[in-house]
Amino acid sequence: MRNASMRPYLSKSRLISAWQCSKKLHLEKHHKELGVITSQMESAFAGGHQVGDIAQQLYGTDQSVEVQFNFKTMVAETKRLIDNGADFPIFEATFRHENVLIRADVMIPDGDGWHVIEVKASTSVKDYHVLDCAIQDWVIRNSGINVLSISLAHINNQFVYEGDGNYDGLLLENDLTEEVRAMEYDVLELVAKAREAVSGPPPVIDVGPHCNKPYECQFISHCWPMDAEYPVTGLGGGKARVAGWVVAGYRDIRDVKRSEISSEQQQRIHRVTESGEAEVLPGGKETLEALPYPRYFLDFETIGPAIPVWKGTRPYAATAVQWSCHIESEDGGIRHEEFLDISGGPPMRALAESLIACLGTSGPVLMYTSYEKTVIKGLAELFPDLTEALNEIISRLIDLHPIVKNHYYHPAMLGSWSIKAVLPAMVPDMRYAGLEGINEGMGAADGFLEAINPDTDVARRAELEEQLLRYCKFDTEAMVQIARFLAEQS
Repeated sequence: MRNASMRPYLSKSRLISAWQCSKKLHLEKHHKELGVITSQMESAFAGGHQVGDIAQQLYGTDQSVEVQFNFKTMVAETKRLIDNGADFPIFEATFRHENVLIRADVMIPDGDGWHVIEVKASTSVKDYHVLDCAIQDWVIRNSGINVLSISLAHINNQFVYEGDGNYDGLLLENDLTEEVRAMEYDVLELVAKAREAVSGPPPVIDVGPHCNKPYECQFISHCWPMDAEYPVTGLGGGKARVAGWVVAGYRDIRDVKRSEISSEQQQRIHRVTESGEAEVLPGGKETLEALPYPRYFLDFETIGPAIPVWKGTRPYAATAVQWSCHIESEDGGIRHEEFLDISGGPPMRALAESLIACLGTSGPVLMYTSYEKTVIKGLAELFPDLTEALNEIISRLIDLHPIVKNHYYHPAMLGSWSIKAVLPAMVPDMRYAGLEGINEGMGAADGFLEAINPDTDVARRAELEEQLLRYCKFDTEAMVQIARFLAEQS
């Protein structure tokens, strides 16, 4: 039998990668350079660390110990603590069995055994969370530890922060011991599968919905055909259907036979892409011309961290922190107003009041998708005395997105009617990619949180403020240009 020390090293995260796709694990091990880590992925990682910190606050005592990350010492340090009779919570306790390494978020002494808690930033228990806990349980028990129970703690999205630094109630704990113990054979199979993926040749795995579930894979741009002029992924629709075309050998939208496309929207994308020219359908110009003046073009930036920042806010709830508005008068003149407060105090009240003052009581308020409506409703919930004025604004909202979608498509949009896809097709010299620093929503949210962090130095805070203002202003300027473009079409 092969010596356990000769078996390839596997972490719990690598095992979860193998569960999602063995090719993903192989690439992580042998071709990490092919992966692309997006801002969304980075933000998710950071959010997970923040939730872990809160878990230590909630489960910790004066005697608690965190095992520091060090490959050379962390297993031995964990063993030393337990062998010496630790009767206090241990965070990041580290165990290795058959060269599978795990770090337990929380271990709490329970009589002659231990209660293990895995902490997740999600708002519910997922199937792969049970597998995650089963891997931990298998390694810890086979390391000679008496695991009496194992639970998963996740975010309680109904928790309302009181602003006092107390996060009791933020985590909901679910006992998964019974489900976990029933999965031991599944863990053994997964370990064998992962070892083969790491040690053997690249697994042959077709693309499909698993590329995004449970996590968006960093190797999507490697596995999916992205080098064609109009990648077949631009047809959009269900992942399984598009994956079927990829597996069939199609790379470009124009490779797909029309007879294979049943979706009306995909047929439109295919038809326009084949023509090579933008399609402008009648009605958009008339719809926009009918709108009275002044016209307000509104965009919000929000944060929705797992750990609420201000009193009255909930985990992941979209909290408005910034707005931009371009106001167009009947003579074609444009002026701009904006709001941003990076002092660190709750900005929502001042934001709502300044928004009401800017928008007045008449004139359409244009947005791009219905997100702005959701944000304004959230403000009304926070400030009941402003509900009437905010609801009046809601009644004036006009969504520019369906107007664009119903009347315009350009091959360069690659199946997307997002403002970032539409803008450069209509106005080539305006591109979000050209913005320095912050150039997308997740970056804006993370940038704001960094700006209000007391540890951020003055120069960096000023830089972030400039980038936030520029990005939000660019959003509403983009809307003005899109509306003008459509209004000029015959």
